[in-house]
Order: sequence, then C-alpha cells, then structure tokens
Amino acid sequence: MSTQGLAAAQQKMRDGGVAPTAIDVFSRYYQQLEEGVTGSIPEDTIQPYLDPPRLDDVTIDPFQAKEAFDRLAIINLNGGLGTSMGMDRAKSLLPVRDGKSFLQIIVEQVLAARRGTGSSLPLLFMDSFRTRDDTLAVLEQYPDLPVGDLPLDFLQNKEPKLRTDDLTPVSWGADPDLEWCPPGHGDLYTALQTSGVLRKLLDAGYRYASVSNSDNLGTLPNPVLAGWFAASGAPYAAELCPRTPADRKGGHLAVRRSDGRLILRDTAQTPEEEMDFFTDEHRHPFFHTNNLWLDLEKLDEVLRANDGVMPLPLIRNTKTVDPSDKTSPEVYQIESAMGAAIEVFEGASAIVVGRDRFLPVKATSDLLLVRSDAYELDEKQALVQQVESAPSVSLDSDHYKLIGDFDARFPQRVPSLKEATSLRVEGRHTFGKDVVARGDAVVGPDDPEQIPDGTVLGG
Repeated sequence: MSTQGLAAAQQKMRDGGVAPTAIDVFSRYYQQLEEGVTGSIPEDTIQPYLDPPRLDDVTIDPFQAKEAFDRLAIINLNGGLGTSMGMDRAKSLLPVRDGKSFLQIIVEQVLAARRGTGSSLPLLFMDSFRTRDDTLAVLEQYPDLPVGDLPLDFLQNKEPKLRTDDLTPVSWGADPDLEWCPPGHGDLYTALQTSGVLRKLLDAGYRYASVSNSDNLGTLPNPVLAGWFAASGAPYAAELCPRTPADRKGGHLAVRRSDGRLILRDTAQTPEEEMDFFTDEHRHPFFHTNNLWLDLEKLDEVLRANDGVMPLPLIRNTKTVDPSDKTSPEVYQIESAMGAAIEVFEGASAIVVGRDRFLPVKATSDLLLVRSDAYELDEKQALVQQVESAPSVSLDSDHYKLIGDFDARFPQRVPSLKEATSLRVEGRHTFGKDVVARGDAVVGPDDPEQIPDGTVLGG
C-alpha cells in the first residue's frame, strides 16, 4: 500500500506544480517514514554543547564588517499562518506596535540599516502558497525595497499530508487546501535552489545570508555579526541564547557522539521518556534561536554534491488534516528543520548572542508583552526593552488564546507592564484603558469581569 501511496503523492505534487527537486526531497523522507524512521535523537547518542563563542567577546575591524555587510542578503521566513492564534492569513500581517505589522517593521528595519550603512542589503521573503499574495500587496507600499533584479520573495514548496493508516495522500473535500502542508523550514535550501534565487544572489555578488523568522523582531541587520561570520570562514552558523526555565521547549545544539558533529535536536526528536534531559537548562544551557548565517557559495556546493537534496533529518509530525477538527483523519506531516543543516556542513559553527536578538511572538501572551510599554520602537525600528528584566505574562488559554478574543479583551490598549515582574490572568476579563500592573500582578476568576479604567493590579 505504501508503494502506491508514494506514487500517488508524487503524482499529486506533479499535478500541483511542485518542482521536481522538491518531489525528490519528499520521496527521500517518505521512504524513511515507510521504514519506520522517526527522527528520534536519544540522549545517550549526544553530548551537551557547552562552550560556544560569544558575540560579547567579538572584536571586528569596521572595514571588514562593512565588506561583509556589502555582500549580505537578508532572508525572512514568512510562510506561517498563525493558526495557533486563530489566524487564517500571514501571521506577519498582525499589528504589533504603533499600528505596524511584523512585516512592516521588518521592512523598515532593513531600510533603516541601508540608510545607516550604505549597504544594499536585499530583503527576500520565503512565502508559502497561503501567504504570498497578502505579503506582496503590503510590500507594494515600499517602492525603494527591491534591489536590482532580485525578487522580493520566493515560494516555499508544498507537499501532501499523509494518512497515518496507509501513508496515502489524504483527501478532504471540505477544504482541499488542507490536504497540503509546507515541508517545514528545512525546505529553505531546496526552495532557494528550485526558485533560482540562490543563483541570482550569487550572480549579483552576494556571498552571505542571514535568515530568521518573520515573528522575531529582534534580528536587526548586524555588521559585527556579519563580519564575525565572514572572518570565521565557517560555511554555516547558528545564533544561540542562554537558556532560562522559560526556554525549556526550545531546540538545542548538541555534539553527536558517533562523529563529533554539531547537530540540532528539537522537541519532536526527543523520546518522550527523556524529555527531562531535553528541558534541563543546566544540562543543555543554550537554545537555538532559528537565526542562521549561510555562506551561499558553500550552500551551492553542498546542494550540487547532493543533487539538490539537502540531507536533513526527518521530523515526523502527527496531526489531524483539519487542525480545528480533532475528529478529522489523522495525518503525518513530513518536515525538516533548517537548523538541522548544521550537521551537513563541515566546519559549521554557532555563536551566543544577546536576548535582544530573540523576541518571537508565538502566543498572545508574547503579543501582549511586545505591545506593552515594556518595549518601544527606536529610530532604527528596533524593539528596545525599556525595563531591566522583561516581565513574564500568562493568559488564560480558554479566553485569550485566539487573536479575536485577545483583541476584544483589550479594546483600548494592553496594561502597563513597566513596573511588573509578572502578569497572570485567569478567567475572562475585559480591560479598560490605563490599567497598570505592578510586581507580581494576578487577575483571578473572582475579580470583576470588567477591569475599570485606571486600575492598578498587584504591587
């Protein structure tokens, strides 16, 4: 049955206009899935990665930094829909600060860096088939954004979801779009090649690329990091941050015992009975930010050597075909992580950066924090922390998880958090304007459903 399943999936991808190389990548993972490969990385096969270099210790000659910056392209992963927050369009369109979306702030960060350095810094978005049209419509507001003949975006590939019972492509007449999924951000490398963008960047004289997610506003173009990466001679590098108890779910780098290579391990690759090792911030003291640096020439060499198929480890995700309907058929989504490419490149490296380069918004609690007065946008469109330590925010998932509910509960603006250590909200409450949280503020189920204007919480 699985042989028929692979043939059916390949034909579906051909009919859907998917590039042949992307079909080859999918076929490789399908065969691993058929063989029972799960991508699991047990703890006894790795050693903790304990002593990476730190950006704070880096000194780079300004001329070297500028030379690297002049040959740098910025790539932003923009395929996510924000479904976990109840969205059905590009997550990057969500307003974050001063009425500006993630997408607008990212563009304005790059434009500000161009003005400040004189470097061209082309910005390219990897869109999915669900985010492309909306994204390009917003980018029309920035006529100065394109650089030469380089496109503003390239398209992430797509693949069929597979039934878990027989590994055939799932059918879902209620919404055929849900029969498809993106192949994870590990598709970056294949998409760069199949779109022709990798060759266009190289032909235009760009040697390096920095890559980050569109929901992370901390990754401003950084000449010192670019200079460090160029001077290191590494073909690939990952940005890491020191782990805190709040980062226990984030992937981490480790050293594979069998060959001494750096590898990435994510939650989905950790045996369930070993999650206590994975979440131990003392055993694995740094987490992977998903901010990457690539030598485009070395990337081209690796892809050519592997016939365009980047040999990344499989990640098997089990979901339902309709994420909002848990009774819909169970499916596998075959994915890979772009950060896993660290094991493919000989001499790959990593560097520990400040927490200011990792400001992702994965949930409405994160959104509340970055919308609050704990942060401000500066003249470079950088989101600058206004307090010594960012407060933690916990919102009742029954009433605040979805963006529509969240916005309805904060119709004026979110509470002030400048004086807060933490804010925890339990139950359903609607907040008036000028509400202030102080210390360890708690709003419980017994508190009024309507929090009046000017209320001081805690402290």
